Amino acid sequence: MTAPVFVVDTLPDTRQCVLDGPEGRHAVSVKRLRAGEGVVLTDGRGRWAEGVVLAAEGKDRLTVELSPVREDPQEEPRVTVVQALPKGDRGELAVETMTETGVDAIVPWAASRCITQWKGDRGEKALGKWRSTAREAGKQSRRTRFPEVAGAMTTKQVAALLAEADFAGVLHEDRDHPSEALATAELPAKGSIVLVVGPEGGVSPEELAVFEAAGAKPYRLGRSVLRTSTAGTAATALVLGRTGRWS
Repeated sequence: MTAPVFVVDTLPDTRQCVLDGPEGRHAVSVKRLRAGEGVVLTDGRGRWAEGVVLAAEGKDRLTVELSPVREDPQEEPRVTVVQALPKGDRGELAVETMTETGVDAIVPWAASRCITQWKGDRGEKALGKWRSTAREAGKQSRRTRFPEVAGAMTTKQVAALLAEADFAGVLHEDRDHPSEALATAELPAKGSIVLVVGPEGGVSPEELAVFEAAGAKPYRLGRSVLRTSTAGTAATALVLGRTGRWS
């Protein structure tokens, strides 16, 4: 088992540091780490360092001896999932599993058929939950570079994002207009891949037309129809496997 990961704002230049606050409390009171055990400290932006616990004090203070700081480069191709807003807590479920799988960025999308809409304080609170979920899932899956979670985008903003991608796809299936399988699509080895996941009611014809005008094509995942909260994870796993990031 790899060492547990804890997040700090910045990695210190000194060989010793103190982990306190919420992360220190989790390390001491929840993980119950003691002298001699290993940890990893990261800023969640790719910089990290291995460490050995020197002492645990009180309920929330850990003294750690650090090895030299390293930095993991951004992997390529960069995978972004545009996630239509699901109902209830299924949004956090989608963020959690996509983070564990290895997605690089998540963009909440207010699709026309979304039952859930982010407005005002409610929207800010929901976005905060998504970002907190990505952070915690990044720690749990031992990542050193956590996915970026953007603010909610409109269809027009998503189209602009698709237009800049090296590969842009919309996960969509229509019996009258069969789409290409994502499993056989030609994917770039570098650059950016952007995939759109629609709401439970599907991507509307008008939205699909806007996305196709921006250069995106519709793709299907398989024979079964996945829920919006699981489609992004399945697509991310497929892309990471096919592009060699899992090799």
